[in-house]
Amino acid sequence: MKVLTTYNTLLEDAIQQENLPLGPANLYDPLRYFLQLSGKRMRPMLSLMACKLYDTDFQKALPAALCVEYFHNFSLIHDDIMDAAPLRRGQQTVHIKWNPNIAILSGDVLLVKAYGLLAKYDAQIFKALFDIFNKTAIEVCEGQQMDMDFELRQEVSEAEYIEMIRLKTSVLLGCALQMGGIVGKAGSENEALLYEFGEQLGLAFQIQDDLLDLYGESAQVGKQIGGDVLANKKTLLSIHAKKVATTEAMLALNTTEKLENPLEKIEQTQKLYSKLGAKLYCEEKMALHHSKALTALEKIESTQSKHDLQELAEFLFARTH
Repeated sequence: MKVLTTYNTLLEDAIQQENLPLGPANLYDPLRYFLQLSGKRMRPMLSLMACKLYDTDFQKALPAALCVEYFHNFSLIHDDIMDAAPLRRGQQTVHIKWNPNIAILSGDVLLVKAYGLLAKYDAQIFKALFDIFNKTAIEVCEGQQMDMDFELRQEVSEAEYIEMIRLKTSVLLGCALQMGGIVGKAGSENEALLYEFGEQLGLAFQIQDDLLDLYGESAQVGKQIGGDVLANKKTLLSIHAKKVATTEAMLALNTTEKLENPLEKIEQTQKLYSKLGAKLYCEEKMALHHSKALTALEKIESTQSKHDLQELAEFLFARTH
């Protein structure tokens, strides 16, 4: 998508211009490595696009956009440690390439730099940005803790799972959009709609991630396929499958969970989830949240075209990785 390339180039240039110090090498080299990995830069793009709805000089939202991107990458570095993940975006995770202690400290620096970027705005805008960003940062941590707590529980309801992914993933998309709106001076009503658009888009995005984790292709997804299944993590797929399973099907699910051969475990789980309608159910839920996102976008009043946000929403919905 040409429009995404334009935003991405702008963001990559801005990240390069941050000029991280050369040393200590074991603190900053991991950051350079992780930031140059080919992520989508979706969250900072949303900030720029939201600002552009109200101000053609949308580059003034770059510090806010990079703040969101740095926080997102901080959370990924730490999440990978907690999940013992070997790959991120098709490359070694920081804690594998270096070690967990280095990964923790490098992630911490990104978080501090994220807050520092907000100080580039005047007092009134800074306060509004700080409030929504700080609230969101805490919520993301709450979502991550819920995710880890779920691993210790036998059962998790669909409502609990949706709340967890809302906190862990969706609120940061909403925050990115609202921060762009704040910089562009969208007004409180439009800021709320921008947030709702991001929140619903984030729910669709995360449900899609669950599907791609099991039904995608490793080379495209950029991480190990079936990672959630191998770790016996709760997903909307597993929650729905167990909810509708007959006694016989539940026995098959429990047997499959105990399989030691990774490939066999993934293949059997794929078949069972599809047979129980879990795959179709998740696809329908994803479409529902995507539709709600577009409805919120339609309600937003702007002085400029919403085309970029509409195109990004459709692009994300059609993605294969």
